[in-house]
Amino acid sequence: MGFNLSLWAVKRQTLTLALILAVAIAGVFSYFRLGRAEDPSFTIKVANLTAIWPGVTALEMRDQVADRLEKKLQELPYLEKIETYVKPSFLAMQVTFKDTTPPAQVPTLFYQLRKKLHDIQPELPQGVIGPDVNDEFGDVDAVLYAVHGSGADYHQLDRVVEMFRQRLLETTDIVKVNVYGEQDRKIFVEFSQAKLANLGVTPQALFESLAKQNAVNASGVFETPANRVPLRVTGALKGAEAIAATPVEASGHVFRLGDVADVVSGYQDPPNFLARYKGEPTIVVGAVMARGGNVLTLGKNLEATMAEVRAETPVGIEITQIADQPTVVSHAVGEFTRSFVEALVIVLFVSFVSLGFRTGIIVALSAPLVLAVVFVFMNAFGVDLQRISLGALIIALGLLVDDAIIAVEMMTVKMEQGEDRISAATFAWTSTAFPMLTGTLVTVAGFMPVGFAASSTGEYTGSLFFVLAVALVASWFVAVLFTPYLGVKLLPDFSRHAHHDPEAIYSTPFYLGLRRLITWAVDNRLLVVCATGGIFVAAVLGFGHVQKQFFPISERPELFFQLRMPEGSSIFATAAAVDEAEKLLKGDEDAVHYTSYIGRGPPRFWLGLSPALPNEAYAEIVIVAKDLEARERLKVRLSKALEDGAVSQARARVDRFNFGPPVGFPVQFRVIGRDPAEVRAIAYRVRDLMREDKAVVEPHLQWNEQTPAVRLVIDQDRARVMGLTPQEVANRLQMMVSGVTITSLRDGIDRVDVVARATPGERGDLGRLDDIVILTRAGAPVPVSQIAKIVYEHEEPIIWRRNRNMLVTVRADVKDGVQAPDVTNRIWPRLAEIREHLPPGYRLEIGGAIEESAKANSSIAAVAPVMILVMLVIVMFQLQDFTRLGLVMMSAPLGLIGSSLALNLAGAPFGFVALLGLIALSGMDMRNSIILVDQVRQDLEKGANYREAIIGATVRRARPVALTAMAAILGMIPLTRSLFWGPMALTIMGGLFVATFLTVLFLPALYAMWFRRKLGDTLVETQPPPAAAQFAYCELPRVAE
Repeated sequence: MGFNLSLWAVKRQTLTLALILAVAIAGVFSYFRLGRAEDPSFTIKVANLTAIWPGVTALEMRDQVADRLEKKLQELPYLEKIETYVKPSFLAMQVTFKDTTPPAQVPTLFYQLRKKLHDIQPELPQGVIGPDVNDEFGDVDAVLYAVHGSGADYHQLDRVVEMFRQRLLETTDIVKVNVYGEQDRKIFVEFSQAKLANLGVTPQALFESLAKQNAVNASGVFETPANRVPLRVTGALKGAEAIAATPVEASGHVFRLGDVADVVSGYQDPPNFLARYKGEPTIVVGAVMARGGNVLTLGKNLEATMAEVRAETPVGIEITQIADQPTVVSHAVGEFTRSFVEALVIVLFVSFVSLGFRTGIIVALSAPLVLAVVFVFMNAFGVDLQRISLGALIIALGLLVDDAIIAVEMMTVKMEQGEDRISAATFAWTSTAFPMLTGTLVTVAGFMPVGFAASSTGEYTGSLFFVLAVALVASWFVAVLFTPYLGVKLLPDFSRHAHHDPEAIYSTPFYLGLRRLITWAVDNRLLVVCATGGIFVAAVLGFGHVQKQFFPISERPELFFQLRMPEGSSIFATAAAVDEAEKLLKGDEDAVHYTSYIGRGPPRFWLGLSPALPNEAYAEIVIVAKDLEARERLKVRLSKALEDGAVSQARARVDRFNFGPPVGFPVQFRVIGRDPAEVRAIAYRVRDLMREDKAVVEPHLQWNEQTPAVRLVIDQDRARVMGLTPQEVANRLQMMVSGVTITSLRDGIDRVDVVARATPGERGDLGRLDDIVILTRAGAPVPVSQIAKIVYEHEEPIIWRRNRNMLVTVRADVKDGVQAPDVTNRIWPRLAEIREHLPPGYRLEIGGAIEESAKANSSIAAVAPVMILVMLVIVMFQLQDFTRLGLVMMSAPLGLIGSSLALNLAGAPFGFVALLGLIALSGMDMRNSIILVDQVRQDLEKGANYREAIIGATVRRARPVALTAMAAILGMIPLTRSLFWGPMALTIMGGLFVATFLTVLFLPALYAMWFRRKLGDTLVETQPPPAAAQFAYCELPRVAE
């Protein structure tokens, strides 16, 4: 007799009890130490960089700066794409590394990116500022606060923000504080060119004099025998009044600056970015949590911090929390915990009803022990309680009791057949322990593509594999170690009602009816196998009617009200559109609050959010609704208002969060080529075809119309005669139209720039450009029209490039209830004619949700061969027979029949998460088949003929197979309410239900058909037992034919 773990456990009951208590205590301790999060983290493999070159066109920026940067960055390893966004004087570049990039490599890649930018710096044109790199693009602001106050100016808000920032940095687990919407203070010195010309004073001379008076210079140091005493010369300017009173010298005359120019305090004009809270100017403060921190603990720490901050905040200024990850996580974890408890109750109820109270108690005790082991491993490996891990726990609940049910059910049967407690408790080890282990490992292998998928999506869902693998392996150990001990202690004495005939318990009406059904299947094996094949083909075809998706819409309460003005619009025009949009929200009872971001998108306060690049023509309003129902009502109202003509000056979009990695517009087609006009023309044709699909909403080009521009063509000869160079002309015009910084004031920790510019009347009238007067070095006035030709033209306001190719993306939303991949797949064939007639060097590509889904699916497909190989090795090690291996493998896809039926009946979409469920379902199906096929082998070795062994083994295994399947199916009911897990739950529930039924019909029929010539035969010669069985009890009794 070899080593028997179950026998060891029941003979050392005190030690076994100690182990049970230790596991339980460790599990409870680990559970309370687990981190909490709404979603698992994944690595953002993106870096942003920006560069500025004042005064150039978008085309010049593209050719002289963007192209050089792109060529250099294309040398980076793991590079997927470089998307470049070019405007006049400005460039933004997004460098994205391949989805398969190992997360550990990303910091090294960011370092290499910075190094290459440093190497290319000398090759960039003179005057280029940057490029500046943001390789912390993936930082998530766990909390966002709006600092605002009725009537408060930005300077007052800044003071509160600086205090608030310091308090946040002192809070445990806060590593970084971001501030959004700050407005730099400026002092504007506005002059009239005509007035200065009458005085014979040039602006340059005037402001050079002012700069000298505000300069900070070293004044020397007295060296005494004892000390070094520095000499300080004071006199730095303080504020607008001091500047206005400053005497300045120009052309031999001394003036009070305020007499020849207007000196006013203000803020950057025009601003680059504005933030508003419920229409009020605001500054948004965000805090980034330390990696590995507990967001719920952070929430408690922040409550204490906020109590102190509010006590220091001046009256009239408020700090309102506008994004609260701790509360969101607490709610999400609470919802999932409730679903988890519901699933646990359902599984235990199934155990009590099907096995009886005392037998059910054993299964009920096994489940918490398995969960305790899982919590210990989760704590040890840093896996938080979040959407994926909690979902995995719920899925595991229906599977982790399978081995316990099989073990205790077999113990009960053996006791009813007259065996004593010890023998009955240890029999499962010698008969089904290793088939159970094989089935467990095969089930775990079914989730391998989730755990080893090299992609952001795989990283996002990876904890599913970890939690399930630990839970299933732990369930086997609990079943063979703790369950026998619990059975010895808790099971009633079945021996008083024991049947001396071992087969007597299978003579009940239920088992007799089941035997007749299985006998019919064996006798009509060809019909059963062919019918199953036909149903399978129909199920595959039925999958074609299931809607496809990538990830579902999130259950978060936020709405995103996006406004896109025509390119070239000023930030003031965009702000005016936001004013109109905010009127739609004012007083709406479904909106708790809303925050507007003008000139860029909101900060990343959720990992799945991808912030928009800076653009004065773009704004986004983040609306927080009361709940999910309020969010949907609000979306309907806003969409109706937009259809009725609200905010007509902008292209408006109302969007929701989606689970998973960010996608942007769900339907996208990329037109790539060389010439902007040709690319745009092709894109318009694509857009027109997209409009024909009724499910498509607002198809449009990522960039389209050109914008007006004014070009001054300098007459070099005339300018030279006047004593002017093109650079001097440009500098003087820059000062007049936009302003230039002439000096800076120091105000505590702040720096306030002094900006010189023309008066509003002289700088803001494009129609008076001819009359603008430029003063020469000698102070002589020269109208612009005398030295330059004014050309009014149109130019590209914005250029998008992808890997150095011109790019126009045609993008659109889809109507609610319609899935984007289905729409994309419908439109793509209609674009065949456009694709076939593209000029050389041009191409049309699919983007959006279907592209991201393809990336995720390809990472799964890459691991699938390994999964299949591992399954084959595990099953072969147990069965050691190619025929039985083939029978088990042919049962693997049976679950697809029920999955297709369930998804079609429920009208649920088939997305990435459902795909994982379908793949894993194959392992669950094979698990039951392994146990059944191995039982047939055991019966054959005991002398039964093939027909008797097939029917008898199926009858005996049917009940535990059905019970375990019922536990798994019913345990997933709470998940069906979830938008995220619902399709996966339906896939597994439907698949398991049908596969379980087919296991007791199709598998016996297939087995009988395979051995149809031997149904009346017994084994001809002794069969060597599988290695696993030899390990279990060294030698099986040899059975002759």
